[in-house]
Amino acid sequence: MKQEETIHLKTDFVSIGGGGAGLSGALTTAKGGARVIVLEKLAAMGGSSSFAEGLFAAESKMQLERNIDITRDESFKNHMEFSSWRANARLVRAFIDKSANTIDWLQELGVEFIEPGSLYPGASRTWHTIKGFGAALVRTLREHLEAMENVQILKKTPAKKLVVENGRISGVMAENSDGKTLHIETKTVLIADGGFANSKELLEKYTDAGTNLLPRGNMGKTGDGMLMAWEIGAAPHGTDVLQLITPGVKTEKGVTHLKAALCQPYLWINQMGERFCDEGLLRFPLVGNAQANQKNQIMFTVFDENTKKYLINEGVDYNMGMYIPPKTKLDKLEDSLKDGINDGEVFTADTIEDLADKIEVASQELKATVEEYNQFCEQKHDALFTKKSKYLRSVTVPPFFAIRGYPSMTGTLGGIKINHKTEVLDKDFNIIPGLYAGGNCAGGLYGDTYDASAAGTALGFAVNSGRMAGENALKYIGK
Repeated sequence: MKQEETIHLKTDFVSIGGGGAGLSGALTTAKGGARVIVLEKLAAMGGSSSFAEGLFAAESKMQLERNIDITRDESFKNHMEFSSWRANARLVRAFIDKSANTIDWLQELGVEFIEPGSLYPGASRTWHTIKGFGAALVRTLREHLEAMENVQILKKTPAKKLVVENGRISGVMAENSDGKTLHIETKTVLIADGGFANSKELLEKYTDAGTNLLPRGNMGKTGDGMLMAWEIGAAPHGTDVLQLITPGVKTEKGVTHLKAALCQPYLWINQMGERFCDEGLLRFPLVGNAQANQKNQIMFTVFDENTKKYLINEGVDYNMGMYIPPKTKLDKLEDSLKDGINDGEVFTADTIEDLADKIEVASQELKATVEEYNQFCEQKHDALFTKKSKYLRSVTVPPFFAIRGYPSMTGTLGGIKINHKTEVLDKDFNIIPGLYAGGNCAGGLYGDTYDASAAGTALGFAVNSGRMAGENALKYIGK
């Protein structure tokens, strides 16, 4: 490309990505006196952080004021044991230790929190839910950045390449909304573009996602930052880790009454007509793992007219985050089922045999499964998977329904190897000076599964790792 077509910029810190990690890193660095440029490939800021409901913290003031006694030590031990010590212990400890201070930092910026809660019954109350959800957090961070003279936010401007001189980061090549090349001279770069949830090629290559996986709350995440980091020698880490969640409905967007009915802990079957897990697991990564082992990773929730009326008149037993809390009455379920039938994703019949034919499951197998399940309901004991008796609802009164559920995730959870300071490492564990990574594109926080018992970890790690990267970048450039 001709020299005159290249726009030259100079700064101290570049954030590749304008989500929770990128904005937190940018604001931390800017408040430290550094010049900052934020590169966002999409037209809007926020990424997956906009759809989150809250973030993790241990020993926050909000928790202490409410006598919630989950400690940093307990959180660390729980997380490491859940990961079978496959997680990076120093990184986990640094994240957890910073988490309470980050709640204070966000409150000082104007973010309002509702309550420290849990994602499912019995889980620790680490989930600091946000008034206005993640969109409010993103808006607050963005507004602070926009008010600062030492900050430039460039939307529709994807990063294309990292520039290295003498083994150190010296710049970023990008392309602006007019198609012109930007050469940004900088001493430090934070890669925080959210991973590769929207790249079918990378998902197929590095994960067991399968072809039916639905990436919820993800847009434009094609692994650009990860690939750029690898190109200059960064080591891969955690590329196979997915944040699997409860099953999803292909034809609906967001959390709806049809999805809520699909995810209730009643009778779930696979394409073989068999039950495949304790439907009352509730911890959505575990449910996602179980579903990932099934044929085509497809499942169906099967229920009868009585259960339909129960959901409409009495409400759900399992919450869908804060959007549909327990006992929410699914008053739109009747219409949602009709829409689902028209879309070919919901099926109904007056006999189990006819229902089996419609969902293309062996009728004898499904009939045997329903008969066995109804016996468990009558006995109030699940002799197969030991599901809690309160979730045993029989399938006896026609018409019968089946909602098809697809595997779903809210993101990939790895890609670039980092240390506990969020500094990017090469394959020999050497630091690549000036390069940092945070949020979902950084590996090491997890083993092979997201831990929902510490609710809010994904958004929590995004904001905390962004702050950690910003603070360490300031030290690197001498601010």
